[in-house]
Amino acid sequence: MSKVLIYAEGQTEERFIKDLLAPHLAGVGVHAQPVVATTKVVKTGPNFKGGIGKYSRTKKELLRLLNDSSASAVTTMLDYYGLDRSFPGRQSPQGADCYTRVAYVEEALSADISAPTFMPFLTLHEFEGLLFASPDDMAQALPGGEHLGSELSRIRRSFGTPEEINDDAETAPHRRIVNVYPNYKKPLHGSLITARIGLKEIRTQCPHFNKWVSKLERLAPQGSEGYQ
Repeated sequence: MSKVLIYAEGQTEERFIKDLLAPHLAGVGVHAQPVVATTKVVKTGPNFKGGIGKYSRTKKELLRLLNDSSASAVTTMLDYYGLDRSFPGRQSPQGADCYTRVAYVEEALSADISAPTFMPFLTLHEFEGLLFASPDDMAQALPGGEHLGSELSRIRRSFGTPEEINDDAETAPHRRIVNVYPNYKKPLHGSLITARIGLKEIRTQCPHFNKWVSKLERLAPQGSEGYQ
């Protein structure tokens, strides 16, 4: 079985990887191991985990992970929205749409790290975008939010894909959810919603995410079968 280390933005992404992505990848011969980003190193006691700051710390952690000779690859699961401008390519991403812009930043990040086993992935535009893969399931998973399906569906229909729900402080996916459901808490509700939606539907609705998962599947030992 091939091992891949996934450098994750926070605990919600870690749980998503453990609960949905890792079991799927294990079925094709890939062991996915999440590693939550360190936000603050302390002299005594555990370090603070979750959240992404300046690129310098992220780069240091990625290079450390790339020193693990037992891993076939190191990848990331970081939000494109809010990614610090110190990241390669993030200050002036090039492209006519979000898909070409995120690819531009991913390629810039790959070039800066310059390691053959590094395959960066940035979630468009953030983790909550994946939740719009099924607005009805989102509504059903939110306690007391069963009546919100039509409003969440209206938001989803305004965009070609959930990943296009956009890159602005007032209109990013999490802000749109909070506007409809003020009690939304990412660590609690994010995993409940994705578990209800399921990996297959998220892949169907989110092409950039699906492309990443397909790349991870191709890390499987020769002869293993991938996603159909």
